[in-house]
Amino acid sequence: MQISMTKCPICNGIKELSSVTFTVDLGTNLIVVRNTPAMVCSSCGEEWINDETSESLEQVVLEAKAKNRMIEVVDFVLENVA
Repeated sequence: MQISMTKCPICNGIKELSSVTFTVDLGTNLIVVRNTPAMVCSSCGEEWINDETSESLEQVVLEAKAKNRMIEVVDFVLENVA
């Protein structure tokens, strides 16, 4: 059985390209990445981030963590996606 890339596997709603706020709570640090590209279900709101964006987010988190700030808020930049 093949899962449709545009149909939500949770509620059968439609997945649409959008942007979301991605957060990581590292216990002593909180990292917030705004305007992260994602597919979002128009019905239930479930979110999916593709592999390229995920890799870019990992780099953003590593850089923010190195700054050792309690809270770091950044905007996702499309150039971060290889």
